[in-house]
Amino acid sequence: MTDVDDIVVTDSSVVDVDIVIQQLHNRFALKDMGRLSFFLGIEVQHVAKGIVLSQKKYVLDILHKTWIIGATPMPTPMVVTSKLVVSNDSPPFADGPLYRSVVGMLQYLCITRPDLAFYVKKLSQFMNSPSDTHWKVVKRVLRYPVETIDHGLFLTNGLFELVCYSDADWVAFVDDRRSTTGYVVYLRSNPIAWCSKKQAVVSRSSSEAEYRSLANCVSELLWIKQLVDEIGLAPCQTLVVWCDNTSTVTMAANPTHHARMKHVEIDHHFVREKVLDDVLQVNFVPSTKQVADVLTKSISPKQFTVFR
Repeated sequence: MTDVDDIVVTDSSVVDVDIVIQQLHNRFALKDMGRLSFFLGIEVQHVAKGIVLSQKKYVLDILHKTWIIGATPMPTPMVVTSKLVVSNDSPPFADGPLYRSVVGMLQYLCITRPDLAFYVKKLSQFMNSPSDTHWKVVKRVLRYPVETIDHGLFLTNGLFELVCYSDADWVAFVDDRRSTTGYVVYLRSNPIAWCSKKQAVVSRSSSEAEYRSLANCVSELLWIKQLVDEIGLAPCQTLVVWCDNTSTVTMAANPTHHARMKHVEIDHHFVREKVLDDVLQVNFVPSTKQVADVLTKSISPKQFTVFR
């Protein structure tokens, strides 16, 4: 039996990369494919100030699979007024396996397309019993990458800082009135982690929803900081989270116990502890500059173009 695997070796020093490859070659049979250009369905384009990660071929495969290739493109994945629910008057979609396959492919596309994360998360709720309405929305979402097929992640060098934008959409889910958590983490101005997720419990206020999102964001941020420190990159200074809810920012900085937040006091004290230890700083950002907004709700084409 022959075991085959692909790995990427990277470093700021070409000499060090060559040494590692030679050490691997001394122990294993391997083939050096040269400069990275394609890996696990992700295309790597080397440009003047960095690299661009995209999935153009993968997008084309999805469009051919769903017969969307050549369709009229759309400026956003979904209209602002779309409200998807589990139960509706629409009949069940006849090809459930196709729905699950296409949405699963879209989930993998989100590796380089965070602008699709919120919409794919919404569609993933209906994997068990999709309706014709849900399938129509899938096709509507697919008409967005028709026009943006070359879009991806641009990664470049820059000032070493680790920051995060955190947001929430209160009672966004019609079926159970749970809220949406959304955040994106930047390292050297590059988006390296993002989340668009339905919250586990119902929040009784927008501030509560925002604070739950903030706590999840901080947890992710701390894990990334530990990873960055472990691999020997420049040590991170105080972590910064940007939030567009003034009550949330105030509660993170105020040591006074808030009676209306007793039921989320674990999240409250977790964030407060990091603020008091000067590990974390929570700042206010206007909604017009809250890039995580695109991860919590369907927004207007103008806003979407700015944030994506």
